Amino acid sequence: MLDELQVKREKENQEAERHRRRRDELNDKTREWVAKRDELNAQVRALVDEATGHRIKRDELNAQVRTAKEERDTWNKKVNELLEAVNDAKRKRLPRGAVPISKLRRDLKALEFRQMTSVLTVEKERALIEEMARIQAELKKLEKSLEENEDVRKLNEELKAARDKAEAAHKQVSELAEQAQAEHDQMTALYEKSDETRRMADQAQEEFIKTKMLADEEHRKHIEHIRQVHDYDKIIHGIWVKNRAAAGESVEAVDAKKEAEAIFERFKKGEKLSTEDLMTLQKSGYL
Repeated sequence: MLDELQVKREKENQEAERHRRRRDELNDKTREWVAKRDELNAQVRALVDEATGHRIKRDELNAQVRTAKEERDTWNKKVNELLEAVNDAKRKRLPRGAVPISKLRRDLKALEFRQMTSVLTVEKERALIEEMARIQAELKKLEKSLEENEDVRKLNEELKAARDKAEAAHKQVSELAEQAQAEHDQMTALYEKSDETRRMADQAQEEFIKTKMLADEEHRKHIEHIRQVHDYDKIIHGIWVKNRAAAGESVEAVDAKKEAEAIFERFKKGEKLSTEDLMTLQKSGYL
């Protein structure tokens, strides 16, 4: 019966050891998942910080775009006002009886269209070309006389300056809008990457929890088998004491011998023994 109990105890001890090893392996895995999760979360924070920097820069550029648009609109309005003033000045300063420049330009455009789209005889085409030349000459003459007018000249200079300002403002709007879009694109890419990295961190957290639960279960089974081993130890010890007592040994002697056997086992494993341990071995006949 004692041998049978020793065999059962050894099996329980082996099971306890197996669950301990498995628990330790799983605990190593939990530490790996924790490290991976923390690393990924750190990457998420870095990506979000970088994306936030691009968002702030984008918003600053968008504010500059709005300012540049306001300036551009102001100059465009000024251009329209000056263009109307130039045309009005030209109308007022045309020689008496002269055909308005706008009408001459419309007539010239109509003749050019007719020349391109109509099939004309040689005579009619010659006459058409002569009429176009006459209108062009008249236009040139009128424009030259108007350009020499001081009021028209000053208005044209103001108009040119206003157009330059409007074009510069429009160019600035385009450049700033492109920069803002580039910042927005980088921000979006970084947020998308941070979302993907966060999903990976969440998966690592799930694996950590799953592995931790498995490790806890292995630990529970290890403790359960250890308790079984201790129960067997108690039963075996009780039987051993009873057998020794039946053989004429006192309980104290049995316990002393049991203690000496444990010390001797430690000695065989290479452990350093105390003076008290050596005295116990000597009393029990081991030395």
